Amino acid sequence: MAGETGAASAMPWWKEPTKDQWLAWWAAWLGWTLDAFDFTVFLLIMVPIAKEFGVPLTEVTVVFTITLWMRLIGAVASGWLADRIGRKTPLMISILWYSICNFIAGFAPSFWFLFLFRALLGIGMGAEWPAGAALAMETWPARSRGFMSGMLQGSWGLGFLISSAVYGLFYDAIGWRGMLWIGILPALSVVFVRYFVKEPKVWVENRRLQRLQSREVRAPLISIFRRGMLGNTLTACWWMASIFIVYYSIFALFATYLQKELHFTAAQVATPLVIGNLLTFLAHGAWGVVADRLGRRWSMVIPAGLAIVIAPVYLLTSNYSLIVSGFLLQALFGGAIYSQLPSYLCERFPTEVRATASAFCYHQGAIFGGLVAPILTFFAVNRGLGFGIPMLVGTVVGALSVICSLLVSPETKGKVLVPDLTVA
Repeated sequence: MAGETGAASAMPWWKEPTKDQWLAWWAAWLGWTLDAFDFTVFLLIMVPIAKEFGVPLTEVTVVFTITLWMRLIGAVASGWLADRIGRKTPLMISILWYSICNFIAGFAPSFWFLFLFRALLGIGMGAEWPAGAALAMETWPARSRGFMSGMLQGSWGLGFLISSAVYGLFYDAIGWRGMLWIGILPALSVVFVRYFVKEPKVWVENRRLQRLQSREVRAPLISIFRRGMLGNTLTACWWMASIFIVYYSIFALFATYLQKELHFTAAQVATPLVIGNLLTFLAHGAWGVVADRLGRRWSMVIPAGLAIVIAPVYLLTSNYSLIVSGFLLQALFGGAIYSQLPSYLCERFPTEVRATASAFCYHQGAIFGGLVAPILTFFAVNRGLGFGIPMLVGTVVGALSVICSLLVSPETKGKVLVPDLTVA
């Protein structure tokens, strides 16, 4: 055993995973990137939607809120299904779901039609993450799981980058409806998942043991609130709620801030978002390396602390150069505190309930994240504060909460995921 461990350590980390492990990771990466594209495109077109349908901007931000809230429904259903029948099927269903909903929303004859299908999109969005994260993290070797977790979660930034690039290059030609119609393209990735990806061996063995010993977990959501797991579940929920508040305080209204308050052009709005999301993706990988060296918690505590210092730099000025430079710096820290979401959540829970637990803890945070845009917009517009101050407060308070929640949470660096029955 020692010889095998030594050989694995001497081997370059990228050669350690098998072909099947790489394919599983790519499937999760692709699903999350395209999920991000379909969701974040809406953040870029809230102002023109408000103008076309003649509704207040605050009401349009509620669409964003409901989309995030509906994620919890899709996530819990997908998590339960993933723990029962496998990770692949829920992943494929989710990709088809959010792609079709985004496409249909582009034909909206009224604001409420748009509202309905963007809300339904949230179910598919929520369903993608737990199935994809469990598929990738259960498959991947422990040695580099932190790094690949960062690259996986960071692919959200790539999806945002793509939507920002499409907005900057094509919005004037295709309008907000065209931006939504493009959202049908992710559906093509289902073919790749269907034919090239296998279920994780640890899940297959765990399900075999459950059936063999007649100890099947039929209600995993209830199990994670039982004695022995309750504290872990609650601190994970606190951490995830804080993470969502930080993310959406930084990103949800940034484009609206530049459009509505500072009156910048589409190209000026898209530029920091494209570059910033690219930096966020790269930073996720860098903090993933830190996670494999110093631990999961410190790879998030350190950038959360730096995010507090950076926020005033670009939110308390109207100078475009300072806004862009500060925002790009924030992308490296506040934009990258999410690198360990896949690995840390998967490592905190046993195999029988892993997808369900990850789904619930992650997406209950979306409830709090969904409140960010309308609350900040209320203070920005209705209370005349402008967007900078509310975004600053949200970022600072959220980051402080992230730090506190992690300091009372367990460290899981190097944990080997096993098929043993723990909850059953």
